[in-house]
Amino acid sequence: MGDASHIESIVVSTRVHFRAITPSEMHAYWQSGEPSDKAGGYAIQGRGAVFVDAIEGSYSNVVGLPLTETAVLLAHFGIRILG
Repeated sequence: MGDASHIESIVVSTRVHFRAITPSEMHAYWQSGEPSDKAGGYAIQGRGAVFVDAIEGSYSNVVGLPLTETAVLLAHFGIRILG
């Protein structure tokens, strides 16, 4: 079991490839209001998904928290996600 004297970290990177987007699609997406509060300017879990051509890496990392890697780190501290 971990304590305050033990820290673990991990870096997760994910590449997101977009298809070509027309100016009218960009405008319509901006007008939807969805991208205005997103750090990356789009929501892969929302309407922005229609622009994504491919993903290399962790989908959940793009959404906000790399779940697989987080579960592994928690397990190092004796915390099991599924019991």
